[in-house]
Amino acid sequence: MKSGTRVAVTLAVLACFGSVVGFAVMGHKQQQQLTHQEEARATAEVVTGLVAVDVDPFFADSRVQRILRDKGLAVKATRAGSRDMADKLAAGAKPDFWFPSGVLAANQVDDQAKKLGQSLTQSTPFNSPMVVASWAPVAGILEANGIAHRTGEHVYGLDMAKLAEAMLARKRWAELKGAAAYDVKRSVLVSTTDVRKSNSAAMYLALMSQALNGGDVVTDHAAAKASARKLAELFKRQGFQENYVNGNFDDYVQIGIGKTPLAFIYEYQLAGYAIAHKGVPPEMVLMYPEPTIVNKFVLLAASPRGKALQQELSSNPELQKIAVELGLRSADPALFAAAVKPTGLAVQDRIVQVIDPPAYELMTDMIDTVTTEMAQ
Repeated sequence: MKSGTRVAVTLAVLACFGSVVGFAVMGHKQQQQLTHQEEARATAEVVTGLVAVDVDPFFADSRVQRILRDKGLAVKATRAGSRDMADKLAAGAKPDFWFPSGVLAANQVDDQAKKLGQSLTQSTPFNSPMVVASWAPVAGILEANGIAHRTGEHVYGLDMAKLAEAMLARKRWAELKGAAAYDVKRSVLVSTTDVRKSNSAAMYLALMSQALNGGDVVTDHAAAKASARKLAELFKRQGFQENYVNGNFDDYVQIGIGKTPLAFIYEYQLAGYAIAHKGVPPEMVLMYPEPTIVNKFVLLAASPRGKALQQELSSNPELQKIAVELGLRSADPALFAAAVKPTGLAVQDRIVQVIDPPAYELMTDMIDTVTTEMAQ
């Protein structure tokens, strides 16, 4: 055999040997990883929590359960009303974490914990802006009357002050300019959930109070009560309202424009629907109140296990990707935009016109006032 041939053969053998060694090392690392995962699953600590209806599907997802078990966390989440969580804490409930929808409910839980001498840590892994889901014919009428303006294909900005003016003036759709596309005699109203039970309705109340307050957030009790007394009419005139936002959204999707021309919802509901169904009917549109409120889903940890869960939800890219598939936004807006884009649903990639709701005590005042007015 010639020397050049021998060299070539030797190199080929060495290359094969190197590949075998490389595969062996890689296989060993993979095996180690699998072993660690199996050990983590076998020794996973049970992590109990009370969660809002909004994040319940996330924890019910088998992928989420698997990922968390691989990290040694066997999460058992029980659904509870966000407004009921503080009462459950007062009654002696001791989960590892609480996961209500919205800052208002989170503050209620945190305040109750402090009264009991407990310390909770907070994180906000997910959020979702409040939006109005509507239909192209309705959006066109609102645009013709200067209440809405197009910001993109099938996406609109919504002037809440002008909308409030039309609703409080008891305007009917048939009375508005360009009403031929939706020529009905029913009142112009936004469908919401029950403000006495639901966080989304409380956010609607917060936005509308700002609209009535000259565009400024309500900052005193007198203004809060005055706004709430006016706005109670809008809740009463809706008739029956669902306790949970899912019911309001289901009416929008299943019954349509006849029942729900305007629905106040979380963005994640329509975004998650679009992702799950790989699109939406072309007549569905999103309207973003200007400004709007970005609802924060606040995780309050009451134990080291709860804190470990906080860390995973805030930093694990796999978990954040699953949350985005459900329509929720994470700290990375590009992740959300990439998930929604293939569906054709038009969304605002970045929400720039945002306000915070009034202070906790003022929101409580407004909700109590509306509750009293609705009972009369």
